[in-house]
Amino acid sequence: MLAGGVLVGAVNIYLAASLLPTAVADIGGERLYAWNMTVFLTAQVVATMLVSRALSRHGNVGSYLIGFGVFAAGSVVCAVSPAMPVLLVGRGAQGLGAGLLTGLGFALIYSALPRHLWVRGSALISAMFGVGNFVGPALGGLFAQFGSWRAAFVVLAVAAGVMAACVPRVLPRSGRGRGKTEAVPLPLGSLMLVVGATGAVSIAGILSNEALIAVCIALALALLMAFAVTEKRSKDRVLPRQTYQTGSALRWVYLTIAFLAAGIGVEAFLPLFGQRLGGLPPVAAGFFGATLSLGWSASQVVSSSAREQRTVRRLRVAGPGLLTAGLAVLALLQHRDASLLLVIAWLPVLFLAGTGIGLAMPHLSVAAMASTPDKTEGEKAAAAIATVLTMATAFGAAVAGLLVNLSGPSLLTSARYLLLGFAAISALGILTALRANHLAQPIEGRPEDEDESEAKRTAGHGR
Repeated sequence: MLAGGVLVGAVNIYLAASLLPTAVADIGGERLYAWNMTVFLTAQVVATMLVSRALSRHGNVGSYLIGFGVFAAGSVVCAVSPAMPVLLVGRGAQGLGAGLLTGLGFALIYSALPRHLWVRGSALISAMFGVGNFVGPALGGLFAQFGSWRAAFVVLAVAAGVMAACVPRVLPRSGRGRGKTEAVPLPLGSLMLVVGATGAVSIAGILSNEALIAVCIALALALLMAFAVTEKRSKDRVLPRQTYQTGSALRWVYLTIAFLAAGIGVEAFLPLFGQRLGGLPPVAAGFFGATLSLGWSASQVVSSSAREQRTVRRLRVAGPGLLTAGLAVLALLQHRDASLLLVIAWLPVLFLAGTGIGLAMPHLSVAAMASTPDKTEGEKAAAAIATVLTMATAFGAAVAGLLVNLSGPSLLTSARYLLLGFAAISALGILTALRANHLAQPIEGRPEDEDESEAKRTAGHGR
């Protein structure tokens, strides 16, 4: 159920991107075309910040029903839209539902699963983003091929409705030790600053003027700095208070997650490079673009089996290291009119880069969840993973557009700028991961055997 909630949102991102050209041809609104993703991403980030409040007021089951319900309602609005403004309203509702479901997925790993399953739960949920990159374009292309873009949104609504019907049967009624009457204040100031930052970076992603893109990104960074200052001084926070405490590893964990997630921004341009530089047909070029996600999804299955703390710390650093190496090598392999053999060599390099994300991401997620013994703060730390992921993805897309535009008309230069630029961003993740490991060592002295013992005890009681 937790993975399915994340999956419907992930599929929707890529499915809608495939359907929008067909929808515009039907209902018009080409000038508002790019705002579909802007509205969706902004709403998604906002919703991830409201997870703790939703859980405190409605509990696990109620919050999931709201998430699936809002997503289904938004999908229905999209399906019946007579004009683009109405479609944008539906996309906003979809973003709210998808963001809430994504944040709930991480939060309920913390509250509904025993600790020894946190790594596997985080790996499964994170892998859904990669799965969505395969399923979304395939479904979208299929429906677009037959001109049935409205039917695609109906399918999303039905899927959300079916999963909502299963929620009361599979989820615990409330979080561990949490009650529905415990109200969580709405951090309105922080919320508005993040909305502004997300909106600015989303607008940057749809502009073509380099100067305006740079201004939007600078504004977004300034708003994020204001967000950090506001959060540190406020009693009502989005991120847990440990994020702002001196000597805490949590801020470095979140930064490492952000640098890894931002690397996905290169995916949008990989099919273009495959077609123009490698001479690939569109179908094959699209597969190349999804190879990064395939490596991300597959490697998490292997990574989630690691339990010894020394190995876990190494994986957190190796993840951004592999992503950096993969993107840098791929940049060197970019050539005009590349041979088929050279283009095929892109595949293992892309897979290696994606593997870096999968090796580190589940263990970084668990590091955030385990950063505090307080259950309320731990739940907030878990939900904030989704906020960091969605924000980093939006920033990654905008930075990717900026790097491609800075390179001028040469597509080869664009490819190298993009890949080397994101290799540098990923390299920052190595430094933040090392810092997080250094600060976390004193609290990670507890052996994971405690979780194994807990698992054996609960199994003995018939759990």
